[in-house]
Amino acid sequence: MACRSLLYRSKMRPNSGLHLNVALYHCSERPHGEEALPSEYYQKTYVKLMKLSHLLKDVDWIDGRLVRINDYSTVTDNQLEHAMHSFKSLTRSYIGGPAAQHALKQDLIASSRDAKCIPPLFFSKPNEREPFIVNSLTKVCNFLNVSAQQRKQLRLMICPQVTQHQVWTGALEETLNALKSDMQSTNHWCPGTGTMMGQQIVLSCLKFLDTLVSYDPDSTSWMRLAPTKVKDSHAFRKWEDVLDMFNDLINCLSNEKELLSHVTKLKAMKEGLAQIRDVLIDKNVGYKETRHQESLVQKKLTKTLGHSSPCLFTLLLYYLYGGVRDIEVELCGGVCGSDGGTKFLLSMGKILTSAEENMVWSGVKQLYRVLGLFKFVWETAGMEGVLELQGHLWCVGTKSNVLTYKGNLFFVHGIHL
Repeated sequence: MACRSLLYRSKMRPNSGLHLNVALYHCSERPHGEEALPSEYYQKTYVKLMKLSHLLKDVDWIDGRLVRINDYSTVTDNQLEHAMHSFKSLTRSYIGGPAAQHALKQDLIASSRDAKCIPPLFFSKPNEREPFIVNSLTKVCNFLNVSAQQRKQLRLMICPQVTQHQVWTGALEETLNALKSDMQSTNHWCPGTGTMMGQQIVLSCLKFLDTLVSYDPDSTSWMRLAPTKVKDSHAFRKWEDVLDMFNDLINCLSNEKELLSHVTKLKAMKEGLAQIRDVLIDKNVGYKETRHQESLVQKKLTKTLGHSSPCLFTLLLYYLYGGVRDIEVELCGGVCGSDGGTKFLLSMGKILTSAEENMVWSGVKQLYRVLGLFKFVWETAGMEGVLELQGHLWCVGTKSNVLTYKGNLFFVHGIHL
């Protein structure tokens, strides 16, 4: 998804540092203009949104799956999923209407210290309300307009951190555990041959990974158990064994529609496994030999995983948040910056199905997660200026509100006629 740079003229409160001639970086090539729709359209759409929000009040669409918000369990229901997509799509269109845009402007003015100043407005153009799947560093860098030299620096800074043994094996286990959880849910509603076979492979793979021992570097060598001597050469295994299990797992699940996102993630991790297939996995050796094996894994992954690698991005997600699912942004928003280049503002949005407290805070945390990822890339790449974060959440019929989470502002906008 290509990015483009535009000029946007706006006023901002004096203490913010954002003022005229603000540069915006959008995540789409769609045209900027949008024809005004008749008022009847918004009236009918609002009625539909009210009905759909009531139907979907207990569920949300999070990173490619329908989940029950109380316990984050996966919901397998094609009708609900279709209703959710319709709700999100209609809401995006409604947000672009005059009433929603006026309310957005008033909410931002109300939060400003100077009521005469108008903060920069996002989400008025169709390309600012598009969904955006964040699944590679390249997409993040395109969005932030990171230069080629800065991307090189970013990769050099990130790779040694995210390819550490604990991160690598942890990401593999999290990938398999997330798949295992969803397979159990899918199997409950619609068992399939591929799912049944896949469950056995997942269990075998997790058991195999569980046998890997990574010594605590802070402990002294005399505290560690002596390695067991093994005479059978077949006892020595390689990462190729894990690669074979991943290949079998991908083949088993390739026709399981409900698990396709997991297949994509398995393929991403397979990329890394293919690079280290010849490295030994042997816990029956001494501490130094074990550390050498782990060092080989780190060096090979650091050398071979490129900037656009899905595997590298998955490792980064696990390194930052302990999860591996790709992040879905519902309204991509944009970035604006001051003339002096000393301060920038990143805004993104999410659509909620209800104004219940757990739903709102879940949305806030999801937005903070993706905003935090973009800020991490911004700072690690050495981008000039301070990047401030701002989240926007829309909900039918609720009152407007402003929440603060970890020092960042999150605006809750009510959708009304």
